Amino acid sequence: MDDFIDRYGAERVWAATVASLATIVVLGAVLFPQRVYVEIIWQYFWGPVVADAHSEPCLAWADGQQVPCGDNVSGPTAEPGYTFVSYAGYIPTLVLLLIGVIFLVRRLEIERYRAGFFALFPFMLFGGALRVVEDVNATAYQATNEMAIQLPWSGFIISPLIYFTVFFIALFAVVLSVWLDRRDYVSGYEYPLAGVGTAALTLTIGYLAYTAATKPYAEFYPLIPLVVLVGATLTTAITWVAIERYAPELNRGTRYMGIVVIWAHAVDGVANVVGLDWATALGLPANLVPKHPINRAIDNTTADVLPAGVVDIIGSAWPFLFVKVAAAVFVIWIFDETVFEDSPRYAILLMITVVAVGLGPGTRDMLRATFGV
Repeated sequence: MDDFIDRYGAERVWAATVASLATIVVLGAVLFPQRVYVEIIWQYFWGPVVADAHSEPCLAWADGQQVPCGDNVSGPTAEPGYTFVSYAGYIPTLVLLLIGVIFLVRRLEIERYRAGFFALFPFMLFGGALRVVEDVNATAYQATNEMAIQLPWSGFIISPLIYFTVFFIALFAVVLSVWLDRRDYVSGYEYPLAGVGTAALTLTIGYLAYTAATKPYAEFYPLIPLVVLVGATLTTAITWVAIERYAPELNRGTRYMGIVVIWAHAVDGVANVVGLDWATALGLPANLVPKHPINRAIDNTTADVLPAGVVDIIGSAWPFLFVKVAAAVFVIWIFDETVFEDSPRYAILLMITVVAVGLGPGTRDMLRATFGV
């Protein structure tokens, strides 16, 4: 295998692998529509997206139609969320994308990796905000039976396809920013890159604010972002000061990137605590329900372990915040100086992924509660 890669080049092997896999999937769907498209692609990948877009707990494929599940409906079914089969498809796809990014970064000859890390920060907020656009879309469908953004377009802002959407938008911004830098239009590629991300984030939040101001199915609850952002910032400050005082060696590799990692996961943790336990205290008509299996399991376990009277006072979602902060501290401990010295390109890409995993869902949960969707 090594000889084969050395002969043809890693990039060519990667491109041939991607093209071959895409061809196999397309041909399989065309030649065997029931077995490949309906029972695999629709049931585990596209069907869950459609169900999520319509806020349906379950859809079935019957006589070529996507219909709500029922006693008299038979055929493959799809539910919002992930399955082991979908993970088996998404994880290799993500790995292939990351390998492609590594090749692109090498070809673009990007050297100031840490500057790129901070410049991509707005895109991580943008991803969470863009997902709330679909939450608004689904809420509009429930209220009016109409979607502002129709399928299949709305599918590209639903998990997990939204990750690819944001990825390609960021990729375009990176290429454009490097092009501007190489032609001396800007003093560094990180400035236009951060500008594109900030503009995308501003437009998205502007759309959400306009919807809340003009539509009856969305509201604005300003205490939610205030409490979440202040809580996450205080949590980050306390954690960072503790690290600096008691274990300063932990952040010698990540340095100030460690603050971003902790803050990103603190936002996710605090947003869950606020949304699941205290949303009604901050003005919402009802507390939110957990959307992801991990925080759902933590919430349910805490409620089962602690007495009901205690849960009524302190809530049941707060352990999730401790789990998120502990995970963030573990990450910055793993990414020590040697990791950045040996493989700075890979280290930064993984750091970006770690922040996005925390800040994307955290931003979504915060804004879902902020706009009551």
